[in-house]
Parts: sequence; C-alpha cells; structure tokens
Amino acid sequence: MNDALTEVIPIAIYHCNISIISRGKGKSAVAAAAYRSGEKITNEWDGETHDYTHKGGVVHTEILLPPHAPPSFSDRATLWNSVELYEKAGNAQLAREIDAALPIELSREEQIRLVREYCSSQFVSKGMCADFCIHDKGDGNPHCHIMLTMRPLDERGAWAAKSKKEYDLDENGERIRLPSGRYKTHKVDLTGWNDKGNALLWRKAWADISNAYLERAGSTERIDHRSNAERGIDEIPTVHMGVAACQMEKKGVTTEKGELNRNIQKANRLIREIRAQIGKLKEWLAGLLAERETAPEQPPQSPGLANLLMKYLSIQREKSRKYSQSWQRQHVADELKTVSAAVNYLSEHGISTLAELDAALSSVSDNAYSIRAGMKTAEQRMKELQKLIECGKNYTKYKPVRDQLKTLKNGWTSKRDKYEEAHRAELALWEAASRYLHAKLPKGTKSLPIAEWEQEYATLKAQDSEDYAKLKAACAEVAELQKIRKCVDVALRAEQPEQSRTKRHDLDR
Repeated sequence: MNDALTEVIPIAIYHCNISIISRGKGKSAVAAAAYRSGEKITNEWDGETHDYTHKGGVVHTEILLPPHAPPSFSDRATLWNSVELYEKAGNAQLAREIDAALPIELSREEQIRLVREYCSSQFVSKGMCADFCIHDKGDGNPHCHIMLTMRPLDERGAWAAKSKKEYDLDENGERIRLPSGRYKTHKVDLTGWNDKGNALLWRKAWADISNAYLERAGSTERIDHRSNAERGIDEIPTVHMGVAACQMEKKGVTTEKGELNRNIQKANRLIREIRAQIGKLKEWLAGLLAERETAPEQPPQSPGLANLLMKYLSIQREKSRKYSQSWQRQHVADELKTVSAAVNYLSEHGISTLAELDAALSSVSDNAYSIRAGMKTAEQRMKELQKLIECGKNYTKYKPVRDQLKTLKNGWTSKRDKYEEAHRAELALWEAASRYLHAKLPKGTKSLPIAEWEQEYATLKAQDSEDYAKLKAACAEVAELQKIRKCVDVALRAEQPEQSRTKRHDLDR
C-alpha cells in the first residue's frame, strides 16, 4: 500500500438530483408546482385542488420563459394546467424536476441569482420554461426546486411535438413489415432534451456556476459534481432515503435506510480519522529517519524507542520539581501510566526502533483499509438487498390489483379506465417493482426469496457491526501510536541541545 496518505479535505455540500414527474407514477405537475411554491392551484385535468398556502419555508418563487412562450405562462397555474391538459396519455411525462442544495456561504440574493443564471443558461436558452422555488426553513439546508417543461413550443407559442416516428428500413431501403401487418418504426427525439448525457452536463454546470459564485463571494469552499470514486475518495456513498423514510426519520422513527446511512457515515468518518493520523505519523517518522541517515557524526541507525521513552519520563520528572509535592506525585504517576502503556504496546508488537514503528504503522494502515474494504462490499450488498426487499414486497402486495386490472377486458373501456384511475398509485408501484426485479433477477425466477434476502441482510448487518468494532480498535491503536510519538518527540528535542554541547566541547579540545 502506498505510504503517501492524504487527508480528505471537506468541501461544500453538493446535491443535484434530476427526476421526472410522470402521470403514470401517480404524479401531477400542478400538484408539484403548488407544493413547491406554497400556493393553491386547481388541476383542470382532474378537477383536484392542491392547497399548500400554509406550507412554510418558501422564500422565493420565479418563472423564466423563452422568447416565444405566451406571456400568460408567467402565471404558475396557467403554465402547468396548459401542460396537464395538452398531455392526454395516462403515463405522460409532465415535467422534469431538478432539486439542488444551495451553498450556505452565499447570501439570499446571491442564491437567487445563482439559480436564475443556471436556469437561463442551461434550460430557457434551449426553449424550456423554468419554474424555480427556493426553500429555506432556517435549518441549514437551503435548496431549490426547478420544474422544467418537456415539450417544445413552436414560434407561435403553441405546444409542439416532442418526437416523431421514422420507419426502419432493411438493407434494400424497404420498410420492414411486422407479423401484425404494421411497419417497424422507431422514435426520433426532436429536442435533444432527453439525451442521457444531459444529466452529467447539467450536474457539472451546477457545480461550475455555483463555484463561480462562491469565488466571487470570497469563499474558499467549492463543490464537486463527481462521485467519490471519480474524485479518488475511497468511501461508499450513502443510500438515497426517499420521501417516506425521510418523513419517518423526522418523526423520530428509525428506518433501515436511515440506520444503514448512519453506519456508513460513522465508518467513513472513522477511516478518514485513521487515514489522517497515520499520514501525519508517517510524515513525522520519515522526517526523523531522514535526519538520522544524513547526520554525519553518527551511523545511520534507528534510535531505541525504550531509551527515548525513559528519557521522556526523566524530563517530565525534572520539569515537575518546580511544583508542589502533591502535584509532582500526581504528574509523575500520570506520565508513568502513559509511558507504561507505550512500553507495553511496543513490547506486545515487537517494536524497538523507529524503523520498526514505521513498519507497524503500515501494518495498522493495511489492516484498517482491509476492514473497510470488506465493509464497503457488505454495505453495497445491503443497499441492493434493501431495494430487492422493498420491490419484492411491493410486487407481492400490489399483484392482486394488477391481476384484477388484467381481468377487465379492453372492450370494457369505461370500467377498466375507472379501475386504473382509482388504483393508479398501487399500479405504478407494482410496475416499478416489476421492472426492477426483472432487471435484477435471473430469467425464469418463479418466486421471490424475500425471506432469504431478509436473512442475508440481517447477517450482513451483524457482520458490519463487528467490522466497525474492529475499525474502532484500529483507531485506538493509532491513538496509542500518537501518544508514543509525543513522548519520542519530547525526548528527541531534549537530545539535540546535548548533542550541540558535545560538538562544541569537541571543537574546543
């Protein structure tokens, strides 16, 4: 393992999440806009009124429009009702949403200008309508919600097509006929807004513009859109909590996701502390050994640690003589405990020289990183198991709802539509679970091993607790090495004047 360990320097919080508000998942653009702005808006598509006028923490709202948008879209209710009424499909994608943490180092006016510039440069300039709201409850978590339209506007300000269909052609340039008699087609995006590469571009743009504002404000803090792995930080990221788990945690209810996140954060903090302390000790030792090797008056050998510890104890006794007898006794007793613990540690680990102490540090370092590597693998698997268990339970719970829908034949349009509308949320959860499970499980899986997943999760959780205890022990070992360093430092500083005096005496002779 490389001995050149670097301490992780904390940076300003980066959070920038991109999602889709879809009718197929039981969501509504009007409801989302009302909630984020703290307003009362009636959805003309289904007649439901969403009143969030009593919601606190909304400190700024603003709508930005491209030049060809109707001026009436400056009204939030008009804009999002226009979207809702134009989209007819039951699974229509109504809006794209971006929520991002705002740097607390910026003033409120700077935060507003930051979001305005970001929306204007990244979205409005491309033809999207942007509706942004800033929330701040005074709890140190100011953030913004940006809702974006997903359908372009034509030059007259009317909604235009998002995509078009094109026929697939064979090698002779002929259309390909399907068994059904129809021709094979594919969809062509007309805006480029749904390009998968946009997410990275938009996340990077948020970091770049935020950092420009932080620099202008005179702050040394910076944010980084890259993942821990991309930044060379050997830490596992926490689990996305989701709305339900966050609300339960706020009410004081412990959740599995919250507990896993707390364990991950504790282990990450501990490994950062170990890495930083070992880095400092390694640097100190390298300096000492280099001095010893280059000193012309003595052979390049490592000094005995036991002698240096005894030297330290003598120095402390000498220093205490200027104080009262009782203080002397207590001080010497305390220092004796420190030196005794240090000697015992060195004896148990077979360490007698600085070179051997250096090797011991490498061993502690390797052991700590090995433990954390195992924890990271287990924690990653625990995250996967949590998702599998959650989807497995949703799949099982809402399958009867899905089965009932299948019994309603397409000819019974009215009855089927009413049932689908009444159970929209349950069906959306079943479909999401079904997609995830089909992607993760082997083909031909007949039953969901939820009980086995839960047992594996419990086993990994117990192992994670044991590994964390081992990591704490490694941290305590590093702390003991720090105490030894302190004693050795004092003894070496005391040796230097003596060596200087000896040199001067030799010269006089």
